[in-house]
Amino acid sequence: MEPEKSESAAKQSTEAGAGESVDPHELVSSDDEIDYSVEPEFYDPDLDDTDERWATKQRKDRTSDAVLSCPACFTTLCLDCQRHEKYVNQYRAMFVRNCKVKTDQILREDKGKRKNRKGRAADSSTTSTEGENKGQAYHPVCCEVCSTEVGVYDEDEVYHFFNVIPSNS
Repeated sequence: MEPEKSESAAKQSTEAGAGESVDPHELVSSDDEIDYSVEPEFYDPDLDDTDERWATKQRKDRTSDAVLSCPACFTTLCLDCQRHEKYVNQYRAMFVRNCKVKTDQILREDKGKRKNRKGRAADSSTTSTEGENKGQAYHPVCCEVCSTEVGVYDEDEVYHFFNVIPSNS
């Protein structure tokens, strides 16, 4: 069932086809063509309750500080996490989804270098092999959907997220 076009709209389409300019005040609004008496077919009033039950089941009734999403594609990465006590934009978790650990790359926490006054790293007297043995090893963690780096994975099998979007859980 298509709404009837007004005479001015029919006149506009013939004028526009002839190459003449169309007065924008004569254009018919798209709101005039929408029938608001019919309920949208994609609306489900119970969907929020269903989603909440699913998330609670996934967390196994544990509480979470946030739901973490990828900053690039908004894919859900974690439903059950803890916020860092000192750094409020960092989270840790053990159970994640849509994450890919890059096991071929190793990041090391560098405790051998000290910073000088200007913020640049000072030369350390240790060799590179000694420096590699110091500090904990981490693997980069990326979003499985868009490959954005979102955190690291440590030797204790804990994910540390720092490049994510948190939302209330």
